[in-house]
Amino acid sequence: MNMKNTDELEKILGSTHPNNISNYFEQNKDSLLEEERPFKRYMDEKLKEKSLQRYDVFIAADIPDRYGYKLLSGEKRTKRRDVIIRLCYAAQFSLEELQKALRIYEMPQLYAKIKRDALIMSCFNQRPGSVLEVNSFLKKNACEPLSTVGSQE
Repeated sequence: MNMKNTDELEKILGSTHPNNISNYFEQNKDSLLEEERPFKRYMDEKLKEKSLQRYDVFIAADIPDRYGYKLLSGEKRTKRRDVIIRLCYAAQFSLEELQKALRIYEMPQLYAKIKRDALIMSCFNQRPGSVLEVNSFLKKNACEPLSTVGSQE
């Protein structure tokens, strides 16, 4: 399997004529997200790779387990990026893995020019502690903490 990253795919697309798009799909099928729930697959792969249980991640993320299972199964969808950030932080994702999760979930990635995003990026790079400690760090720097979650969404 020859997985290409997004930059490689965009470069190929830049020189692909619309009449040849079916060739693009065929030649790059291993790199495309065609399934119905790519976020579920990505999270399952990462949790398995890190030997983590969903329940433990939900506890660490301070997310009700019932709600967390629905999010990861695709039964529920959230519009709040902080929920995905909480899950990924609790699952010990790297910054790169978080950015990919946000892309797959079709949410804006963290942006280094935005103060709050930069602080969160720093937390993913340095791992200062739990989600609660990340929230303390954000508050200490005059930023909104990661929002709490629940079944109200």
